[in-house]
Amino acid sequence: MDINFQNTLIIALILLTGLSAGLCFTWSNTITTGIGNLDNYGYLSAFQEMNRTILNSSFFIVFFGPSVLGLINLYVFKNAPSSLIWLLIFATVIYFLGVVLVTILGNVPLNDILDKTDLISASSEDLQTLRNTFEVKWNRLHLIRTMSSISAFLFLIGTLLIKH
Repeated sequence: MDINFQNTLIIALILLTGLSAGLCFTWSNTITTGIGNLDNYGYLSAFQEMNRTILNSSFFIVFFGPSVLGLINLYVFKNAPSSLIWLLIFATVIYFLGVVLVTILGNVPLNDILDKTDLISASSEDLQTLRNTFEVKWNRLHLIRTMSSISAFLFLIGTLLIKH
């Protein structure tokens, strides 16, 4: 593979999608599993802090980058073999629908509910209710994000197998 503009763009797309898939996998595999063992206050407090901390420029590049670079790559590779185009389309659509939209429409509203809650003054019953409302739904939505980001990454790995 020559180092040129096209290849640099697709490598950047694969890298950012891989980082996003790794983040989602790690979150599913260790973070939510580990904090799931905490009591209600500990769980909700830890989740609040992680949700606040993750909102940084590195995260936004990794999170939104695959959608933006996916569209750019589709334009740049518009004359490539159709199999490469289809892999790029699948990866871009799966990532956008399964990661970006699920996050914006599902996980973020749950995070906002959690963020607005004053956990210190909440009763133990309020903490239990909030956790019941939050945890299972958030984890289900996150599983969609994890599977979508991994699928998009695999489609993009497939583009490397196609001579372009």
